[in-house]
Amino acid sequence: MAPPPPHRPYKRPAISDQQRRRDLALQAQSARRADAQARARSLANSLLSPSSAAADTAVEGDSERDHEPTVAEAASKLRGSDARRWFARQIMLPEWMADAPPHLATDWHVFARPAGKRCLVVSCNGITISRLRNGSILHRFPSALPNGSKRDISGPASSYSILDCIFHEPDETYYIIDMICWRGYSLYDCTAEFRFFWVNSKLMETTAGDPPSTYHRYRFSAVPIYECTLQGLQAAYSGSTPYVKDGLLFYNKHAHYLAGITPLALVWKDEACSQYVIDTDSKGQVPSEQHIVLDLQEDGKLTTSDDPPVVFGSLDNEFIQKSNLRPGNLLRFAVKDERVKLVDGKMEISELQFVGKPNRARAFADSHSKALFQYAARHAPLRIEDLVASIQSNNMELESTDVEMQDGDFSE
Repeated sequence: MAPPPPHRPYKRPAISDQQRRRDLALQAQSARRADAQARARSLANSLLSPSSAAADTAVEGDSERDHEPTVAEAASKLRGSDARRWFARQIMLPEWMADAPPHLATDWHVFARPAGKRCLVVSCNGITISRLRNGSILHRFPSALPNGSKRDISGPASSYSILDCIFHEPDETYYIIDMICWRGYSLYDCTAEFRFFWVNSKLMETTAGDPPSTYHRYRFSAVPIYECTLQGLQAAYSGSTPYVKDGLLFYNKHAHYLAGITPLALVWKDEACSQYVIDTDSKGQVPSEQHIVLDLQEDGKLTTSDDPPVVFGSLDNEFIQKSNLRPGNLLRFAVKDERVKLVDGKMEISELQFVGKPNRARAFADSHSKALFQYAARHAPLRIEDLVASIQSNNMELESTDVEMQDGDFSE
């Protein structure tokens, strides 16, 4: 007689539609692949100077691979607002984890997010440039990345590398959390599992991890990345790191590098692994009511930064004119608990209270998942125990499948 099944760990009920959208995002990846490359070429050609565009036309018969470096060449020639907009559109942004995904142990990586400034780092033509999420330049410096300094040019000078990093000010180190391109080879359509492998292997081929020097202003370091098993989660959550932690990042192993907000990457925080779990106001204090930053549209609607955006309310023309507001302004609002409802995995807010404008350095409105995470953090937070329970439940399902397969083998 088979022993009774072990007690399954309690799993927190889902409060969002995050898993449904994650399934759709995975299904759409292959269809998006050709579109992404076509958009990149179109963007590069439209932003090139007339002389460069003419040069592109002259080599039309060359292979696709010959065309690829022109994307970096175009980006390197952009200036001002054009450059900021181009780089701001390239970064992959995680959703906030509203619910623990199924199959965490088998389908996800996890690592401790360094506290600091998220940025893209581009090395090309003997110089290295880092840009913040809003597209503005953080540093312009020589580095030991490929073609990152005048001394280290190897192969075509225009061959470029693009890294997704977090700049950690206490030790002045760029911590690499992802790789987009390496020596002109695009990794956009590679899985996260492959990209993480390349981060470690390719970084070791350079001296970019060495202490700073004349031709290497800042050190680069790969973050330790784990399989999201119980042991991996424990290491990321409680293990020591050379940097200050600001929550955990979870990446679906099969996810391509997708510009914009994606449910295939998730951020999660609690007080044990982040100093900032609940958003603070302009004075650095946790407000009594939840705050949310939204984007004012032409028609007065107030939207999130999602694509497509989620509408949380609207302002009438009289208030907009009286407050001297314009479309595109980011506005901060307070939300009373009794004005929030969760319907089919979405937040609905019946009333917003205008607080003012956020910090000028801010580039984007809040996402829907962030608003939902902040609401849950105040009332029913997703705890580390919930993530552990999800992994344990997944493990039990795998063990049950293995037993069924073995029983089937014996019955033949």
